[in-house]
Amino acid sequence: MNLINAQNGVLLTGITWLMMMQPVAAEIAVQGGDALGDRPSNPDLSYPNDIEPPLAPEKPGIAELAQLTAVEIVGVQITVAETGINIILDTPGGQLTAPTTSVIDNTLMADIPNAVLRLPEGEAFQVADPAEGIALVTVSGLTEASVRVTITGVEAPPMANVSTTAQRLVLSTTLDGTGTAEAAADALRIIVTAQRTEEDVQDVPISITVLTDQDIEDANIDTFRGIADNTPNYTVFDATGSRFFDFYSVRGLSNFNFGSRDAVGFFIDDVPYDYGSFLSQNLVDLERVEVLRGPQNTLYGRSSQAGVVNVITRRPTDQFEFNGVASYGSFENFESQASVSGPIVEDQLGFRLSGSYGSRSGYYQNTFLNDDVDDESGGNVRGQVVWTPSDNWEVLLNASYDDYFTDGTAFSPLDSDPFEIAQDINGFNDTSGNAQSLRVNYSGADLRVTSITARRFSTQDFLSDLDPTPLNTGVFTSEIDNRVFSQEIRLQSPETSEQLQWLAGAYYENRSFNVAGEGLNFAEEAPLFFGDFGIPGSTLLRDSDVDEELFAGFGQVSYQLTDALTLTAGVRYETITSTLDSLEQTLSIPGFPEQTLLSANDAEQSGDIVLPRATLEYRFSPDVMVYGSIARGYKPGGVNNFADAAETITFNPERSWNFELGLKSSWLDDRLGVNMALFHNPVDDFQVRAFDPFTTAVTGITNADASITGFELEARATPLDGFDITAGFGLADANFTDYPDRPDLDGNALPYAPEFTYNVGLQYRSPTGILGRVEVAGVGTTFFDDANTLRQDPYAIVNARLGYEFDNYGFYLFANNLFDTEYTTFQSFNPGGVTFGFFGVPATVGMQFKARF
Repeated sequence: MNLINAQNGVLLTGITWLMMMQPVAAEIAVQGGDALGDRPSNPDLSYPNDIEPPLAPEKPGIAELAQLTAVEIVGVQITVAETGINIILDTPGGQLTAPTTSVIDNTLMADIPNAVLRLPEGEAFQVADPAEGIALVTVSGLTEASVRVTITGVEAPPMANVSTTAQRLVLSTTLDGTGTAEAAADALRIIVTAQRTEEDVQDVPISITVLTDQDIEDANIDTFRGIADNTPNYTVFDATGSRFFDFYSVRGLSNFNFGSRDAVGFFIDDVPYDYGSFLSQNLVDLERVEVLRGPQNTLYGRSSQAGVVNVITRRPTDQFEFNGVASYGSFENFESQASVSGPIVEDQLGFRLSGSYGSRSGYYQNTFLNDDVDDESGGNVRGQVVWTPSDNWEVLLNASYDDYFTDGTAFSPLDSDPFEIAQDINGFNDTSGNAQSLRVNYSGADLRVTSITARRFSTQDFLSDLDPTPLNTGVFTSEIDNRVFSQEIRLQSPETSEQLQWLAGAYYENRSFNVAGEGLNFAEEAPLFFGDFGIPGSTLLRDSDVDEELFAGFGQVSYQLTDALTLTAGVRYETITSTLDSLEQTLSIPGFPEQTLLSANDAEQSGDIVLPRATLEYRFSPDVMVYGSIARGYKPGGVNNFADAAETITFNPERSWNFELGLKSSWLDDRLGVNMALFHNPVDDFQVRAFDPFTTAVTGITNADASITGFELEARATPLDGFDITAGFGLADANFTDYPDRPDLDGNALPYAPEFTYNVGLQYRSPTGILGRVEVAGVGTTFFDDANTLRQDPYAIVNARLGYEFDNYGFYLFANNLFDTEYTTFQSFNPGGVTFGFFGVPATVGMQFKARF
């Protein structure tokens, strides 16, 4: 096994500071009292004469669950809002579980599992008459591992919305005289930052899938493939382990035309990622994942035509914590993850360090060499330092390093055993990358300012056999360097803005993409497979250097016209220049001078565009909202480093419109949530890859027209306490409508655009600590080429998980691809006309152990 440099990754740290006068916040200072049930010593905090302390119900609102760890609540604040009060529970680290509520008379009780009070002022907190209509608020321990918040109204129980983020839980209460026991049942909502501000996911007029940290842990998600398996109309076609290049598709738009910009914007902690090889990296220490579908051009620095995948990792904490995960399974698959966090200077400077390392033997057997193929090892490390010099300022430095090595690349003929090959060379794939970002954030009473400076660098060194046979025909080689530098700055309205919310931003990006020694290297037996073309000792190689520079300005305004109706409008202006600094395609034949088949220098393609967006949303009730939106999508034109002729060096931009109607709804006191979206997306000048018919090498990008129409449905349900159901369905009818170079392809399906996707998850967590989970992810018919000759029929993958959780630990058994379904994630023709491809991972079983302190 190869030891990867990720084991010796260095955490890059540094601090940049800015200071500004802190505005005065309109808050009520809160003092601690005696134990719950006693009158506070401060007379201002006594119970009103006509209000008695709330009585506990005969049975707790929730069972005392056996949790991995109890999150400490170290502070309680109350702030007054126009419609009521906000009760803020602060934690030094870890996210509080959303509470379960019950109502007795005029009192709303919210019971938070997996929590313990650690208030410096005393064992309980209480305050009387914090606002008009609210008589009393108390926070106290319910059991050794749960906390109860009680809010007593003067004439009626209050209504409460709950939002949870890292290090904070907020209960926003209102009382308008219509409060009832039914209305007071809390809306357990997920808070997201999809629109660059914290808000309830059900209030976001975008088709969006959110995976919380609990979702991620329960489903054991640590890859982009895992995210896609839980998201409708999002598919990642990962190979069995080569990590060479992963294709993806969102709403029928893919990176099949990888010579141009990605159709999807991928962000990890605000760092933009591109080029498909990075999709194979492991994701560690996640707080939340947001998948936005449809064009996102007016809120994000890097625009995207199909959507955004926004990955947010856990932040540094004010108290020391440790999380560790280790698993072992089939094919000697060992995986480990760990994170540690804590303060450097209390309440001002904190750190977080996380990483992963794994290794396994190959899924394939090379019968010719009697050896495993695609053995893999590697990992990553990430470090963060956060500085909060005041309540208004935050500076976050983030650095990461990843390195993965695969010993062998298995292009398997599809007419043979899927995990047996016979070839003379196994090959290898070595990928590594590093990223750094500096985020400076100011949040004032009238303005928020965010600056994000990021750099991402990745390399890939690849070698594979030219043919899937024992013949010594030669090898294919490629070396790629990719560097992206970006600077984004955003100005936006404060979080307290309600009727009018606005955002304005600017973005700069500089990208360098270099390819060296990519091509065919023929060996002595090449004529037996390639005929006269395969001259022993000859090479057909390409070297290229591409630079891109992008400037963009973007903004969005949302105005609440009435209590029920909100209008949002946004626009983006973007200009980009792509330069092919050099391109050399050479043919070398023994005994002859080297021939330059194509040479180009300083070729340039420039363009600009205005991208508007408009959304209208109407709220029938607090739990039901419909929206309609129109947005312009765009992939810029550019220069083609795969070109084999002068006329294919540049290609045209791709433009589209996205029309969308959506529904966000919650039913049965938030035990059932249903979201739907219907979309239509006509695409002009869809960028299409061109191939050499003999070598199958990519030779350029041409353009055609396409049309995509689809539907998405997502549902979450909790029919019984502890039993959760999640489900999603996506339909995408994506077809060519006008293919100028090949009229016979009109009506064909777009490559890597599954006809449909679906996912279902059933999970039960018992009060005794037993966890059981079964999940199904299905993919419809998928074609791998424009001609629709390469096809994968519909398939479904079933995963199962059984565990026991106790104190700070958890032990689990798992089975992935339980029924050993065979499916391909990539298909192509090799130069000999043989159909070959990558197969999906076969059935695997294993065990996992988790610890948290």
